Amino acid sequence: MTDSNQAKVSDSKPKAKSKYDYSNGPLPLEIRMSWCKACNLCIALCPQQVFEPDRDGKPIQARPEDCTQCTICWVHCPDFAITSNYK
Repeated sequence: MTDSNQAKVSDSKPKAKSKYDYSNGPLPLEIRMSWCKACNLCIALCPQQVFEPDRDGKPIQARPEDCTQCTICWVHCPDFAITSNYK
């Protein structure tokens, strides 16, 4: 069997598809930056890796289309800085 005939295996898990369509509305989450203390719990706990830190270490929605509204980020935010725009 040659290398060209072998199937490529992906090491990453398939991402869950969101049941929400964010293309016509606001971003899935609202982050109040003035309330955020940049603890990065939301970045660490997000199963879909929606967030990335900005230059101040505060979360931004780098991949909002991957958000599944799982509630983990806003439930664990100690500052109540994250709310959903869809739930």
